[in-house]
Amino acid sequence: MTEPGYFDDLYARTADPWGLSTSAYEARKYALTVAALPHERYQRCFEPGCAIGVLTALLATRCDELVAWDGAPRALEQARARVDEPGVAFALGRVPASWPRGRFDLVVVSELLYFLGEADRAGVRDKACQSLLPDGHLVAVHWRHAFDEASTDGDAAHAELDATPGLTNVLHAVETDFRLDVWARE
Repeated sequence: MTEPGYFDDLYARTADPWGLSTSAYEARKYALTVAALPHERYQRCFEPGCAIGVLTALLATRCDELVAWDGAPRALEQARARVDEPGVAFALGRVPASWPRGRFDLVVVSELLYFLGEADRAGVRDKACQSLLPDGHLVAVHWRHAFDEASTDGDAAHAELDATPGLTNVLHAVETDFRLDVWARE
């Protein structure tokens, strides 16, 4: 598991460490993620690990209420500044140790799972399933290549989600650099 201080240090050195707001890769990934949403509109969404809010801004156009969390205060400050939409609530929080109250019809996990250890990934899966409403969707999108800070790769993290009881994969898209999957709650 990547230590939480890693992200604090990263955002202390640069405002956008992965080029989330500037790279063509990120723009394409975000566009495909939003296009893959099975419903035009969602009542309540949870986006853990929202980073600087680039995907959050896109999700906000499709959700009545969006709960966006990040564990790095500087990233969260940028997300709040970027997204000024009614119905979007930002909070400092790290999953799976914390999870927002209530139920969701959409949970979006982007570029997060491989930073967690195996037990924490299982915790996220369990809490996502417990909080998803019937016919709700879990969306995951992750980089497919190994890197030093990762405890696993995106393909392995998605395979764990595929094996989760109560979830049915309704969309599977694989590109050279990322994998995008959507699961429906049974």
